[in-house]
This record gives sequence, structure tokens and C-alpha cells, in this order.
Amino acid sequence: MKSLVLFLYLVLSSFVYTVNGNAPFYSRLVSNGFERRPHTPIDEQPLAKIAIHKAVNALHKSAFIHANPSILGYKGEDAEWINVNFEYPEATNDDWIGVFSPAKFNTSDCYSETGNRPEAPYICTAPIKYKFANHSTPDYANTGKATVSFRIINQRADFSFALFTGGLENPKLVAVSNPISFANPKAPLYPRLAHGKAWDEMTVTWTSGYNIDEAAPLVEWGWKDQTKSLSPAGTLTFKRGSMCGAPARTVGWRDPGFIHTSFLKNLWPNTMYEYRMGHLLKNGSTVWSKTYSFKSSPYPGQDSLQRVIIFGDMGKAERDGSNEYANYQPGSLITTDQLIKDLDNYDIVFHIGDLPYANGYVSQWDQFTSQVEPISSVKPYMIASGNHERDFPNSGSFYDTHDSGGECGVPAETMYYVPAENRAKFWYSTDYGMFHFCIADSEHDWREGSEQYAWIEKCLASVDRQKQPWLIFSAHRVLGYSSNDCYERSCPIYQNQCMNSEISHYSGTVNGTIHVVVGGGGSHLSAFTEINTFWSLYKDYDWGFVKLTAFNHSSLLFEYKKSVDGEVYDNFTITRDYRDVLACVHDGCEATTLAT
Repeated sequence: MKSLVLFLYLVLSSFVYTVNGNAPFYSRLVSNGFERRPHTPIDEQPLAKIAIHKAVNALHKSAFIHANPSILGYKGEDAEWINVNFEYPEATNDDWIGVFSPAKFNTSDCYSETGNRPEAPYICTAPIKYKFANHSTPDYANTGKATVSFRIINQRADFSFALFTGGLENPKLVAVSNPISFANPKAPLYPRLAHGKAWDEMTVTWTSGYNIDEAAPLVEWGWKDQTKSLSPAGTLTFKRGSMCGAPARTVGWRDPGFIHTSFLKNLWPNTMYEYRMGHLLKNGSTVWSKTYSFKSSPYPGQDSLQRVIIFGDMGKAERDGSNEYANYQPGSLITTDQLIKDLDNYDIVFHIGDLPYANGYVSQWDQFTSQVEPISSVKPYMIASGNHERDFPNSGSFYDTHDSGGECGVPAETMYYVPAENRAKFWYSTDYGMFHFCIADSEHDWREGSEQYAWIEKCLASVDRQKQPWLIFSAHRVLGYSSNDCYERSCPIYQNQCMNSEISHYSGTVNGTIHVVVGGGGSHLSAFTEINTFWSLYKDYDWGFVKLTAFNHSSLLFEYKKSVDGEVYDNFTITRDYRDVLACVHDGCEATTLAT
């Protein structure tokens, strides 16, 4: 295929699994196809370590717990710090504090896969987060008194704090705090920008507590200091029954609120716009969000400086140290904060799979959208499907694993917009100036002959390479050439042979595909194989991300940056003319004859 000449092939991945013990699948399009490895386990989701289904009511008359302040967000804040003071005369180092929302976590929300309501006493919903009681007070077990601080975000309901003894495996409820709440728990929050289906269209997706029978969602937008336009928004949500299994349908369930998306159309290229989300109430007043801004996309093929960030497997973490911070997704905040720090130096973000690792604990999606809001509110934040978003037995996923915790793609497909023809099939293409992106969904069948395979062929073949020489194909799972899931770059390779001896600069006809694995966004890192992988030019066992900079139609800079310092640790350049892009390689050109 001609496009292989300039086919910089980026693959983001956490894990690759064996499917029912079948032999490997191989594909002409994707070199050696899937690389099969044994399932690599990760540490259990922190909330899954709590056996909340075994919790019993053991309220103690001498136990006490109080949260302060009781009302949050007086000035429109969507996050505030809470101090929780508590006492328990029979204190142990296994005691812990859980944050629950809604504040009344009782049997009214009980649900089981069989449909039978379990007998009380029973706590049916896992906490949003937790800390051990001695988190900030090492001598708590001796004094029975302590204080912990939590950072609470607006999640459309009130909160309470519960003191448990018995550890995480045999929790006994001994005290419950006063409820606290935000001044407007329904406020529009956590905007997520994304490309629409046209180059001059930007979508704004956000979360609120307003259904359409209470208020009409809209976006006010336009140039700064100019008259603004109003665009309506559509509203989606999902229910417990939409999920595929536990814990998403049981203890991990939490109402996700309402997800709104508005389409801002006919944008001028490379232009700054302001916007804010709102809800028009029936009394005629409007509840508005903060004002944000974004820069519209360049015209496809436009020759200007264009910068792209790509990574996978970031996850989420709690800034207050709860949920065993740094033990589950240890690099998540490191990557997030580096990207926030560097906001002025890139234009668009691609997060290729494994977003919050919620794994069926739906409250964690709010936590994630809040974490990335400083990025997603000002830059298009494009996502792809990963195993932790999609895979669950009997869900239609290509892989028969429990990785999504019963979510089976529902939260990801609802919380984020992608310009796919069918959002349940998460593959799509999008343009950014001189770049054309083909984003595959590795959790659906993409073998030769499949529906997605045909789409991939069309996506690659339909690009006007004179206008968009930089063709990027991304998917969550690694393919033929990788020895790790963190960062690895291959030589330009074709049929198991390195086709070019260059390491840092490529020019003319490259004659091969450069494979890059950049799955060190924040999740646990995997050790490299001991096999001598001759194709590897650079490997790194650390958290990081990739930055692509197109200076013009002939010059591209690739950089791998570590999250800890934002410095470049691997890079190469590609310099080429249009005739190089169209050059035939290997068996990619059809036979020709002279005219008679």
C-alpha cells in the first residue's frame, strides 16, 4: 500500500491478552498483527479492595465524626478541601474513613445481579474515596482522635463521611458525619472539547445535574469582546441496567448525572473563541459555568506550526492522597500536571485508551473529568477505546475479559464525544491541519475481512497526501513489534527487517513503518522482555508522552518526553517531499504498461 511510505504508526497499550487460547491473528495491513502475551495483572482497583457488601451496622455511642464546612462552592468553586474530625475509643490502625455520596448510603440502592434485594443491614454502594484513619495522625490508635482532609469535587449530590473499623475486608460502621453539599450541586462542570465530524466544528461536552425537563442546555460562544452566539445541546445519560455486570451494576454504581454535547459550527481556522456552558431554567434565568477559551483547528492542509500530544493508560489519582495514592495509577498526576504546565506549547491531545481505570466504579469518571479539565476545557481531548473502558464477557467486545468492571464501554461512549459514525464502534478519523488521524478501536474485531479492517483501509487510502503528509494511525493495543507497554520506538521496519540504518533523522523514502508504544501515561509500568529485540531503537521504563510537531509539509519532529520533568529523552525528524510520499515501496505499487 502506497501510504506505508509515510505511515508513522503509533500504538498505545496497557495489556494484550490471549483470546480463548486461539492462535495469533495476523494481518497484512498491520504488519505482524496482534502480538500475543499472557494476561498481565495490575493491582486491584482501590475501591474494589473494600468488601462493602460485608459491611455491618455497628454504630458506637461514643464514636463521633464531623465534617466542616457544610456548604461548599459559595463562589462557584467546583472543588474544595474538607476537614473531618473524629473520635473512637476503640481505635485501631485498620480503621478508615469513607466518603459517600449521596449522603444517605442505605438499602434503598441495593441491587444484585439476580434482582433479589439482600437483607438488611447492608450498605449497597462503595464510597467515592477513602483514607485510613491514621493517615495524618500516626498515634491515632493510642489517642482515638484524629483529623483527615479530603478534596471534594462537585458530583451533583450531597456527601457524608463514615468511620469504619474492621479494616477493608470486614468493615463495621461505627459513626456517620453530618451531610455537606455544594451551593449548586447541579452546576454545569468539567467541559471536554473534541473535534466534530467536520474540520470547522468543535464539540463541547459537559456534566450537570439538570435534565431537559428542568432546564435547557446550551453553549454561549464567539470571539472575545464580540456578540456571542447560542447553540443548543443534546442530553444523554445511562442507567444501572445499561451496564453489563458487577461492580458497575452493583456496589460500583452511582448516578452519572446528565451529559450534554453542543456543536459549535462554521468556525474560522486558527481563531480564538470563548465559550461557557449554561442551563436555561423554566423561570427564565440561566445558570452559567465559568468562561473558557479554545483555538479552532487549522484548515486541512494548512501550512502552519501544528503540535500534537499522544499517550495512553493515564488513569486518575486523588490529590488529597486518598485511595492509596501512588499505589494504583502512580504517574497519573505527574503526567496531568506536566501537560497543564505546558498548555501553551501544544494544540490537541489524543488519549488512546484506558482513561480513569474506573473498572466499574462509576464515581471515578467524575474524578477523571475533573482531573483533566484544565486540559480538556481548552484543547481538543480526543480519546480511543481501551480494554478498561470496553472489555467484559458477553458484551460484544472482541476480548472476553473483566477489565471494564461491567462498564462495557457505556460511560466512555457517553462521557466523551468522538466523531465516529457509530459511537458504540469507537473507530474514527479526524483532521488537524497537515495531520490526518486514523484512530482504531482495538477492542472490536479488526482482523482482515472485518468491518473495522475495511474502514482502516479506507481511512489510510483516502488521505490527500499532498495536503496532509503526516498520517498517524493509533490504537490501544500493541501489534507486532514491542517488548514492553511503557515506551519503545522501532526502526522503520518491513517484514521483520529494519529498512533504514538511521536513528534520529529520516529523509526521502523511508521504506518501512515506525512503530511506537507510548503507554506510560500514568498506570503501572511493565518490565521489558529479556529477548533481544533488534528492531528497538529506544526503550524507557518511565511515565511519559509523545509530542509531534509539524513545521510544514516537509518537516516533522517526533519527541518522547518524560512526565517528571517535561524534558526530551528520545526524538527523531522526518524530512521529505511530496514525491517521497507517493513513492512505491516493495509490493505496494500496481503493475503498469506503456500506452499503445
